[in-house]
Amino acid sequence: MPQLALIRHGQSAWNRQNRFTGWVDVDLTDEGEAQARQSGALLAAAGFKPDRAFTSVLTRAIRTMNFSLEGLDRVWIPVEKTWRLNERHYGALAGLDKDETRAKHGDAQVKIWRRSFDTPPPPLAEDDPQHPAKDERYRNVPAALLPNSESLKMTLERVEPAWEGMIAPRLAAGENVIIAAHGNSLRALIKFLFEVSDQDIIDIEVPTGNPLLIDLSDDELKPVSARYLDPERARTLPPLP
Repeated sequence: MPQLALIRHGQSAWNRQNRFTGWVDVDLTDEGEAQARQSGALLAAAGFKPDRAFTSVLTRAIRTMNFSLEGLDRVWIPVEKTWRLNERHYGALAGLDKDETRAKHGDAQVKIWRRSFDTPPPPLAEDDPQHPAKDERYRNVPAALLPNSESLKMTLERVEPAWEGMIAPRLAAGENVIIAAHGNSLRALIKFLFEVSDQDIIDIEVPTGNPLLIDLSDDELKPVSARYLDPERARTLPPLP
């Protein structure tokens, strides 16, 4: 029975500052580094031994993976990076203070932008310095695939090919897989794996630096059990499909 570990990166500088981040490449705080190290220790204590790792191309996720693999004594396993596991693109909200944005637009509107399934935030201008087209790490990604804003639905549409083409084949071959990514790219993956409805996904949140360990069926790669390894920082999980 293959195992899948999902880790949302440790606390970032903009998590601490309560700012929308998205594709902006913000690093971990000292607390975030500690959370990432603790993730590895928790997985090691659970007896998890990954054979392959996947992460986004954003520093906070990459460093979380590095610290986690150190704690697992598995720094030697293959690590594949893909933009498809990046955080949801927050469009023109990126960099804004969340409380100030609520004060300006109202709690209800901000909750829709943050938590709804199919409503993206206002788009980022094409000439904005933060647009992905201006970042060399995406130079080989077709321009039509680079977002200027994303809903969770749009995030799932880019995450699912990574699952189908890169991750699921490894699990189907009997490998254990670890993924270090972001709150919304992991919410998208959880929605897909647990068959969460468009409405119920609004209430699913992934805590930073707390591994979610999932046992998958051998045949269909469906979750048969799932648990957060730090119960004091766990969040509600959807029912098994």
